[in-house]
Amino acid sequence: MFKFGKEQKIFRIGSVEVGGQPGQLPTVLIGSIFHRGHKIVVDHKKGVFDKAEAKRLIERQEDLSHETGNPHMLDVVGETVEALARYVDFASEVSDAPILVNGPTSTVRLEAAIYAVKTGLSERTIYNSLNYTATEEELAGLRESGLKAAIVQSFNPRNPWLEGMRQTLVGTLGKRGLLEAAYGAGVEKPLILPPVLDIPSVGVSAGAINVLKNELGLPAGTAPVGVIGSWRKSGEFGPHSKKIGRAAAATLVQCMGANFIIYGSIGRSGDVFPACALADAMVAYNAAATGTKPLTKNHPLYKIL
Repeated sequence: MFKFGKEQKIFRIGSVEVGGQPGQLPTVLIGSIFHRGHKIVVDHKKGVFDKAEAKRLIERQEDLSHETGNPHMLDVVGETVEALARYVDFASEVSDAPILVNGPTSTVRLEAAIYAVKTGLSERTIYNSLNYTATEEELAGLRESGLKAAIVQSFNPRNPWLEGMRQTLVGTLGKRGLLEAAYGAGVEKPLILPPVLDIPSVGVSAGAINVLKNELGLPAGTAPVGVIGSWRKSGEFGPHSKKIGRAAAATLVQCMGANFIIYGSIGRSGDVFPACALADAMVAYNAAATGTKPLTKNHPLYKIL
């Protein structure tokens, strides 16, 4: 394995720490809930859903987090402010996990984020997300909300490769980057998210995490699991090929230094947590042998082997 040359920041968001060198902290695993296509949702506009099943899914992720040592967060997705506010209320009552406030437009995200702050959830709310389309209005709204943590996407539509991502984050001659804009909007805990556009690009995202962490020293992660659903030839490799593929995608980015993984629908927690915990234990064992020891005893290295 490896150690980043640049000092790595660790941010505390709610009760969860994220960031650091490989082997210091376990990977934070983030399940999405109430998203489009999630069968527990009855009405996406009003935020009507099966509360019993939602509670079961959240508690299952929480149980797996306790069993493995991998911290968890909730990516709460809503299509309207009304729906997203209801989802945030519910999620915050069921679990003390940090919440990523995720909506299809900046208006939905901002209003829901402000609602979360007003209801006392500012310390465990993450704005999801800022990207290259961010406007001055969105940035001003984010500053007004008072939120300190945000996902900052590095996607560059003109150049999806590493150099394009770098330009998005740090800017080019005469144009500020998204990180500077985020800091100006009051964000103190940026979480870098290189994009995953298709299955092969999981490798590009993993490589970008490795390089950008070494350059910026900030926590970074990605969403490598969802695209495995588009694996056309998976049927040639048996009924469990996609499940295995999801584990492969997740553990690849871990081994390149990812601090967090948005693994898609929370119903996949039973597959994702054991695979990622095992990878974390392996990484930490090697890191400890070379002088970098886990910063917590609540780590897969001590819990699952």
